[in-house]
Amino acid sequence: MLKKKIVRTFGEYKAQFISMILMIAIGIGIFVGFNMEWVTIEKNTDAFYEETHYADYRVICDNEIGFGESDLHKIEKIDGVDEAALYLSVDLNVQGEEKKSLAVTVTTNEEVSFFTLMRGLPYDPRDIGGMWLSERYAEENGISVGDEVSLQYGTTFSLTVRGLVKSAEYLICVPDNGSMMPSFENYGFCYITPKTYLLAGGTRYPQINVRTNLPEKDFKEAVNQAMGKTMLVLTKDEVVSYAEVQGEAKEGRTMGSVLPVVFLLIAVLAMITTMHRIAAKERPQIGTLKALGFRDGTIARHYTSLAFFVGALGTVFGIGIGFGIAYFIMNPNGAMGTYFDMPYWKLYMPWFAYIVMAAVLSLFTFVGYASVRKMLKGSAAETLRAQAPVKVKKTLLEKTPLWRKLPFGMKWNLRDIFRHKSRMLMSLVGVIGCMVILVGAMGMKDTADSFIEEYYEGAMNYASCITLDEQATSEAKAEIIARYQGDYSSTVPIELGDAAVSLEIWSVEHDKMRFLSEKGEYIILPTEGAYVCRRIADEYGLKAGDVVTVKPFGKSDEYRLRVKGVARSLGKSILISSAYAEMLGIDYSVGSVYTDASSSEVDKNLPAVKNVRSKTEITESFDSFMLIMNEMIALLIIAGVMLGIVVLYNLGTMGYAERYSEMATLKVMGFGDKKIAGLLIGQNMGITAIGVIFGLPLGALVLKWLIVALASEYEMSLVLGPLTYCISIFLTIGVSLFVGFLVARKNKKIDMVAALKAPE
Repeated sequence: MLKKKIVRTFGEYKAQFISMILMIAIGIGIFVGFNMEWVTIEKNTDAFYEETHYADYRVICDNEIGFGESDLHKIEKIDGVDEAALYLSVDLNVQGEEKKSLAVTVTTNEEVSFFTLMRGLPYDPRDIGGMWLSERYAEENGISVGDEVSLQYGTTFSLTVRGLVKSAEYLICVPDNGSMMPSFENYGFCYITPKTYLLAGGTRYPQINVRTNLPEKDFKEAVNQAMGKTMLVLTKDEVVSYAEVQGEAKEGRTMGSVLPVVFLLIAVLAMITTMHRIAAKERPQIGTLKALGFRDGTIARHYTSLAFFVGALGTVFGIGIGFGIAYFIMNPNGAMGTYFDMPYWKLYMPWFAYIVMAAVLSLFTFVGYASVRKMLKGSAAETLRAQAPVKVKKTLLEKTPLWRKLPFGMKWNLRDIFRHKSRMLMSLVGVIGCMVILVGAMGMKDTADSFIEEYYEGAMNYASCITLDEQATSEAKAEIIARYQGDYSSTVPIELGDAAVSLEIWSVEHDKMRFLSEKGEYIILPTEGAYVCRRIADEYGLKAGDVVTVKPFGKSDEYRLRVKGVARSLGKSILISSAYAEMLGIDYSVGSVYTDASSSEVDKNLPAVKNVRSKTEITESFDSFMLIMNEMIALLIIAGVMLGIVVLYNLGTMGYAERYSEMATLKVMGFGDKKIAGLLIGQNMGITAIGVIFGLPLGALVLKWLIVALASEYEMSLVLGPLTYCISIFLTIGVSLFVGFLVARKNKKIDMVAALKAPE
């Protein structure tokens, strides 16, 4: 009997139950999806790092000669070092291809910074004239094993593709030129043997890569002692292919711990409100069951099982949604497939997800039990007796002369709001939640668009960037600068406190590079004074007028820089002019030249030219970046709209049931269906207006938090365009109107006689 009643009860309250299932499914789905994303990233990349022997530290050479075997032996002798290798990675242009280049890589030890063979011949350290090419680059360019690729490095030399590989060193394969996203068609990597490197005329190894479990402080001290001077040592946390991966995992962890909480909290509140209303409406049924001899425990289990089934169905559907979200993001052709180049894409469910889902299901089950427990008090006769209506005292507004001047519809809606505060509060929470998600999601796009326009379209005022060979003479570099009338820069690694940061030295006479202030204005680097990036300013509490002391690695010199102000920068750096550097006596070598000449107009065979990349190549990477962002924004907008529809429809149908007798009375008094519908929709719109007013500033606060939590390295400034406000308000009002019309359509089915005969 009770089994049949479960089916009938579910059918009678199907709108409320379905809406609760959807809310639970959305909350669980977002929780599972976002947490699966970051756990999947960590597990797959950890396996990849281990398989390719990813280096823990990188010792960087402080001169143009590079490291040799004797330097390597000094590092290998350090107690605690497992493996070490001389290592080189240099970007070279592909002959005959204006935009394409490869990071040519050499490691002297296969146990450090190596690769995973996907196809072709295994690595042979005795090989001469061969390369092991990035599989992704080969696929994008139609290159197969056995083909030849010609590279330019002062002269042209050809290499035969021995195999296709993937390497954790290039898990995020971007050139060091400000590109935000990989362009697998234009930029890839290859490994060659030390013998091939030597035959091509190469002798310089600019770094030593090391695998060790030594703590950072201990390792740096040991390196400095072994080398006899202070060396620049980078941890893997300071390398793009590790740091950015950990950043993505951290962002996923942040999103997975915040967004689902919003949805699950609303689902719990909705469950409490809905189950309480259902239990109150089921009071006569509960009394009848008691009169028929059913024990309180049996009745409690019956109604509690409804909440359990709703929670269980929502959880099952949520797991499916979660896997869908995780796969959408984490697959070779998905959002992260445009960013990561790795062989493993297996999805992992985090262990704590099972605990959270079990806890959520237990909570929903308890809510069902708590809702019916109150109705079980007393005898069957007492339960069958109609519950006395709640006495509502007059509010302060009703005691004022203003109340008498208000129209009937407004009075009716205000009294309903004061009488059913919990339902109104839940509706308000739903509207605010919808607004916050919409403003935050679309605001991220506004902020990213503004960042791209300010930095990449405005600040980068050149056509191409020429990277110079470190071993080229000063005269050869000066010839390039004069020949192409370019501005130039140099990057000097320095110690700031205990941290390694970059000192960027710029000569800008042709307006090829501009610099952004915190307010988004373009500034000129002074002849005396330095600009620090926002992250350094915040970390060290620096402001205009302060003096900061820096020390180049490998040297005993110290320089005191006067802070002129704070600038926005992609790197963690301090910016100074070449005039200021010369005044302080800072030794530097020009590394890059920025010019109006196109990539094809630059003579790549000049001895000082290492490679050339056009600004177009850099800006093209934005397409992939914006693709990922747009996909994530679309997910959030869909989730926000669904949240608004489900919450408002659930509470709307609940409110309709609670006011059924009142609306029947209005119909008897001559109110038409359209007039009553206007009252219902008017209440919805009033709550929506209040939700919009609160949701806009809260959305801006959430956006500010998202920028700091998810994109602090880009030093973006919050931007909310008028279109974002308009679309957010329009969608929220549209959702409210849509739900209002759905509920208002029920007016035609009101049975006035039955409603008025029902006991109050």
